[in-house]
Amino acid sequence: MRFSNLLSLVLFWTCLAMFGQNKQLLYDFVEIPQSAMVNPGVDTDFQWYAGVPLLSGLSLQAGSSGLSVNDIFASDGLDINDKIRERAIFGMNARDEMSGTFQIEFLNFGFRGKNPDNFYTAGMYIEGDAIGYWFQDYAILAFEGNADKLNQPFDLSHLKTRGELMNVFHIGLNKKIDNELTIGIRGKLYSSIFDFNSTKNKGTFITKEGVNNIYSSTVEADMQLRTSGLNGLKDAVDDGTVGSTITKRAFFGGNLGVGVDLGFTYQLSDQMVLTGSLLDLGFIYHSKDIKNYTLNGKATIEGIEIILPDAAADPNADFWQNLVDDVEGFVPFDDNTDSYIAFRPTKLYGSLRYNFGEHVDNRANCACGVNASSNRARAKYVNSVGGQLYVINRPRGPQMALTGFYQRRFGNFMTIKTTYTIDKFSYSNVGLGLSLQAGPVNIYAMADNLLSYGNLADSNYASFQLGLNIISWGKK
Repeated sequence: MRFSNLLSLVLFWTCLAMFGQNKQLLYDFVEIPQSAMVNPGVDTDFQWYAGVPLLSGLSLQAGSSGLSVNDIFASDGLDINDKIRERAIFGMNARDEMSGTFQIEFLNFGFRGKNPDNFYTAGMYIEGDAIGYWFQDYAILAFEGNADKLNQPFDLSHLKTRGELMNVFHIGLNKKIDNELTIGIRGKLYSSIFDFNSTKNKGTFITKEGVNNIYSSTVEADMQLRTSGLNGLKDAVDDGTVGSTITKRAFFGGNLGVGVDLGFTYQLSDQMVLTGSLLDLGFIYHSKDIKNYTLNGKATIEGIEIILPDAAADPNADFWQNLVDDVEGFVPFDDNTDSYIAFRPTKLYGSLRYNFGEHVDNRANCACGVNASSNRARAKYVNSVGGQLYVINRPRGPQMALTGFYQRRFGNFMTIKTTYTIDKFSYSNVGLGLSLQAGPVNIYAMADNLLSYGNLADSNYASFQLGLNIISWGKK
């Protein structure tokens, strides 16, 4: 596969990778077993639980920090070319991003050990994660061309993207140290299906006019695209064996890695609670089905007659391919199969919660008072209010979100959580989460950015989470 074709694939994935990762509605929502997936140290009172396969934990988010569909395609009487130029090409910058994850649970269960202070969890889920920053100078070069931009350097570092698809196996321990502190740890084994990353690119592309209108372009590049699993998937598509190939890689037949999640819940007082978690502190070692591409060096190409973007208007001439061939002919281009390590996007959560109002009795505990050391989980209050912090490690630095929330419990039957989140995607993200308990059956549903649902095309962010679990609290 040529470098130019791989680059096109990466740019295409970047445009599609419009997912966000923050699960602020699920975090510290202790009535839902999946809250342990974002804080293994959650203060839980379950005797055991089991998620319904493929239905217990489904999450999907979509977001773009710089542009919405409506910005380009709204029927506002403006010329679409002008809108693309003003709102996308020159309206976005290299820090605007489209990023995130999706998860589908295949297995998730937990049970309390002989020591009632120990709660064990285990399961398996598939996860896809991707991020793409807006390749600003590439877009300007393609849309505006270089005819009127002689002597202007185009920054090749604007290409930053990564993506991966994997199956994750996990096992964890949640332990109540005393009536104030609960801690948790979860080990993970990653089985990679595919991976690509191109995040440390440097260089410039500049065109100058010389004698007798002979143009010269200088390329100084230090670029790398690392891939794992893509060539094998391409072959599987040709052979009609995509399903079996993905299944094999998902169950330890691909590249493997390890990781850990950590978390805690600390009762500052009877009504004030502090929580925190650190997720996906780990890596994957890629050594199978590797194909890496490098463009490293400096060269000046003279006599190029291609002036962008006018050259692309002629469908009978492969001007783009000629340019790529010229660049590859002058700038040292290479490919290799060297192994590499890819670190996971580590995530940090934290919250401070204040509980007030009447108590809602814990179904797992005896009626021995909310401060008794024998309680596995403190009695819940009708109302909770507080704030949450979320940080994820990204190629251009940490990405942060702040959330305020209010939670209301209606007995042991229903709990509602509302959130207001501020991040780079939106300053008006209102979310709503609902957990219903009908006997042992738990159903939950969550959605973000509700104010935008009247016109989703004009939204920069939308998400939902769904789940179905069977829960037991044992005897009082």
